[in-house]
Amino acid sequence: MNSLRNRIVGLLILAIVTVVALATFVASRVLQPPSAEMTVAATVAQLRISRELVSHSRDDAVRAGVVLKNAPPSGRRDDRLSEALDRALKKDGIDAEGFVTMPSGKDDGSTAAIKLAEGEWLFAALPNHGPPPDGWLVLGGWMTLIILGSTAVSIFAASKIIGPLELLQSAAGRIGTDGVLPYIPETGAGEVRATAQALNRLSARLRSAMESRMRLVAAAGHDLRTPMTRMRLRAEFVTDDDEREKWLSDLEELDAIADSAIRLVREEVASPGVTETVHLNELVADIVTELQQLGFKAETTGLDETVARGAPLALKRAVRNLVINAATHGGGASVSVRNRDGKAVIVISDNGPGIPPDRLGQIFEPFFRVDSARRKTLPGAGLGLAIAKEIVERFGGTIEVANSNPSGLVQTVKLDLH
Repeated sequence: MNSLRNRIVGLLILAIVTVVALATFVASRVLQPPSAEMTVAATVAQLRISRELVSHSRDDAVRAGVVLKNAPPSGRRDDRLSEALDRALKKDGIDAEGFVTMPSGKDDGSTAAIKLAEGEWLFAALPNHGPPPDGWLVLGGWMTLIILGSTAVSIFAASKIIGPLELLQSAAGRIGTDGVLPYIPETGAGEVRATAQALNRLSARLRSAMESRMRLVAAAGHDLRTPMTRMRLRAEFVTDDDEREKWLSDLEELDAIADSAIRLVREEVASPGVTETVHLNELVADIVTELQQLGFKAETTGLDETVARGAPLALKRAVRNLVINAATHGGGASVSVRNRDGKAVIVISDNGPGIPPDRLGQIFEPFFRVDSARRKTLPGAGLGLAIAKEIVERFGGTIEVANSNPSGLVQTVKLDLH
């Protein structure tokens, strides 16, 4: 978002400065000093009048302010204005040598002079139509003020423009583990209010859809139990032992699926509630010991003293599901607990065949099976990993699954340290 704001600010500043620069250029062209002929025109008229006064009475001319000197003016010759002065003198019918000198000091102006017949030089000051001596400083200050002002205006305008986008970013960052947006205050500018209202409507619809889905799954799982109970009773009266075992086995699988679906719904709608300090090393040790007693192949490979925050029973259910998954499908589970990069890390690895890379992204989907043909040979309803993911993410953690080399699967749980 900062990058977008910076780009908008930069574009606005560039646009404002470009417009002002073009306007300044046009103004400078319009306000350029007059041509050399126009500059010397008034001076030539002054020289002509002064020359006539001198020809009538030199003393009266001097008293009137006419400047006469025995030597030409000092200073560097201004060729452009000197040539213009010569042309103007000839045009005015004055046959006299003349030229223009540039200012010799900071406050001196240009001086025009013509040589009189008596050998004296008649002086006249030339008006200065050029920019002031500190013109570049004025222009630099002018551009600095423009840039500072346009920066302030651009930042303000950019903040207003990206207000709705910042609202979207803030809302996206506050999405809960259930995928629902929190309520956003509908205040501020019209665009911001409209964005907040749209997000709140979207959140309400998502929440309604999630609750409807949860109720549907829970109701289906609950309602399945009654017909399954009747079917189980009827199966008991099947005289063929093999056929009866098949019926009971299928009913047990249906019952496991229904129970798992209900547990998944409970985990998804559960709130974090009251959390406690959980010693993950002790929790993992208890899980491995319990599963070993139940006949699962599981072992620990290193248990650092690690403390996290969460609900002990829920975290135990999640880790237990992951270990059972590794022990069942991977031929055995190796579990370790480490403190790594400020996180509590539980690593569960196995030596199984792993999962095809193109299906790794589906592993946490409910009822996921790598090979649907193995449903009959391996226990479980396919909801253990989905339940584990819901629990871990509810406490701000993450689960990552990756294939190991040369074979096997690695399940990594990361939780914030307490």
